[in-house]
Amino acid sequence: MAEKSAGGVAEIFAAFIKLGLTSFGGPIAHLGYFRAEFVERRKWLSESSYADIVALCQFLPGPASSQVGFTLGILRGNGLLGGLAAWLAFTMPSALVMFAFALGATIFTGPFADGVLHGLKLVAVAVVAQAIWGMANSLTPDRERAAIALAAVSIVVFIGGSFGQIGAIALGALAGLWLCRADGPTATGQLGFSVSPRHGMAALVLFAILFLVTPLVTAKTGSQGLALFDAFYRSGALVFGGGHVVLPLLQAEVVTPGWVSNADFLAGYGMAQVVPGPLFTFAAYLGAVAEPAPNGLAGASIALIALSLPGLLLVYGMLPFWDALRLRPKAQAAMRGTNAAVVGILGAALYNPVWTSAVLTPRDFAVAVTGFLLLTVWKLPPWIVVVILATAGAALQLT
Repeated sequence: MAEKSAGGVAEIFAAFIKLGLTSFGGPIAHLGYFRAEFVERRKWLSESSYADIVALCQFLPGPASSQVGFTLGILRGNGLLGGLAAWLAFTMPSALVMFAFALGATIFTGPFADGVLHGLKLVAVAVVAQAIWGMANSLTPDRERAAIALAAVSIVVFIGGSFGQIGAIALGALAGLWLCRADGPTATGQLGFSVSPRHGMAALVLFAILFLVTPLVTAKTGSQGLALFDAFYRSGALVFGGGHVVLPLLQAEVVTPGWVSNADFLAGYGMAQVVPGPLFTFAAYLGAVAEPAPNGLAGASIALIALSLPGLLLVYGMLPFWDALRLRPKAQAAMRGTNAAVVGILGAALYNPVWTSAVLTPRDFAVAVTGFLLLTVWKLPPWIVVVILATAGAALQLT
């Protein structure tokens, strides 16, 4: 049965602005927040459909969590406007913080702030663990898919980076074709993205035009605004694996030509680690501090849109073709394998970087377990757990 969207733009914006204000912990944690909010609480889509979307976005260049949110907005809002509302609401809070930081509003300093930020890292441990627990129950219910998930963990651990994630999903699809042809329910009907093949092709063509033509126009005109757009657009188009992977690309684009000093670059990147929402909002900081003009608000807007646009165009362009492909029996078997691989990828990410960067002492472990139980047993909303664990982190820091 098709999963029909029935929401309005205001509903989508309200749902994602809450997540934009409270989703700490990086892209893997964001996927856990999305699952808790839209699969479990709001029931906008099923577990398997959510995993299908995650697998698709992991395959494409760009920020995976922003692409997943954009896709969920399209699904719920019945078109592009819903996707844009989701992206704007999820991105805006951290983008504004990063812009304020560029203007000198360095408020996240001192022991209390350090404790709060450490507590937010422990929230990410609890949220990711909850997501893995729930997804494993539904997406790896047998030995075959559990083995695929375990193999995905091994691939990500031993290969690492975006290549490990893409390889795990690809091998999960191949294993699914072999092991999962008769497993699980058969998908019937489309998810209801309301994206026509013509519009999908237009998005893919626009992606290619901006990637190929913008550098030529920039070289001919010498426009600094176009050069800024091109630098961030090219970085967003070439990065697999999300925010952290884009760091060396952005450093080469803005530090090497002297637009941003290395000290300012590292300060902004450090700040980007502790704000909610997507790490790609680091672009707003870089665009604001860049020299020469455009900078400030104009530079921040150009850089943020340019870095995010390639991933959004690609996922929008692929949706109508993927939605039809997933209905074929062989494709469904492959997706069962990729869904199991996604569980394994999240499992590996739970350890590194989520666990290793947050759980440093036995007290940290106790706080993280408390958060996990509050989410899974007491069924508290994630934002309440955010407040509780952030407060606990501050208290531990001051004692």
